[in-house]
Amino acid sequence: MRFIDSHCHLDFSEFDETRTELITACKQVGIEHFIVPGVSLAQSTKLLSFTKSEPSISVALGLHPYFLSDHQTHHLAELEQLAKTHSGQFIAIGECGLDRSIDNLDKQTQFFEGQIELANQLALPLIVHHRQSHDLIARSFKRCKPKFGGVIHAFSGSEQQAQSYIKQGFKLGVGGVISYPRAAKTRKVISLIELQHLVLETDSPSMPLAGFQGQVNTPLKVRDVFTHLCELKGATGDAKLQLAAELYDSCSELFLI
Repeated sequence: MRFIDSHCHLDFSEFDETRTELITACKQVGIEHFIVPGVSLAQSTKLLSFTKSEPSISVALGLHPYFLSDHQTHHLAELEQLAKTHSGQFIAIGECGLDRSIDNLDKQTQFFEGQIELANQLALPLIVHHRQSHDLIARSFKRCKPKFGGVIHAFSGSEQQAQSYIKQGFKLGVGGVISYPRAAKTRKVISLIELQHLVLETDSPSMPLAGFQGQVNTPLKVRDVFTHLCELKGATGDAKLQLAAELYDSCSELFLI
């Protein structure tokens, strides 16, 4: 079976001492590709060099709402210039989005909609972060319609919200949350969504699976996410092989990797 981790922060310092060995270990168990999102202007700039170090890594450029206090108004224009200067060296715009746990939603919205417009200009998918903000994202999507879909990272929401994103060309990121019995609503929704609308992710080094709380998460855990998804789908034997193949194709087709 072949896997892609559609969302992992392999450039973060938690992996500085283990990155090479970790990537090798992943490849030995069929995890072939890694998508690393941007979170700030400075980090996105560094990612353009980071991807050259390992052909199995693809990167996105973005301004994450979690780092809003670091973002200056001119960073949006500079991100656009960076993206247009390095066309073809990255595969998506993001991680962008809206997060109600972070102050200044007006500034967040400005940056989010600016990145939607940039993705549209460049004909690229988006990687979208949400936290208690599906309603706000829906409003932004009405004002600034994404034209090339993307991924709703770490999806947790209702089936109605899931289907709304799917109709707009988005796939749902499935990660460690489905390993927690308390996440009954998300587990139920994911069990109902067809595979071509799902992608696997770990959000390493964050979002550890159940039983691994407090530990650094790694892309190796994408296989465990897959196991939990198979359980939700009732897939065994050859059905698991087919499920893995469909998930791989879903991600590779979206990001053209």
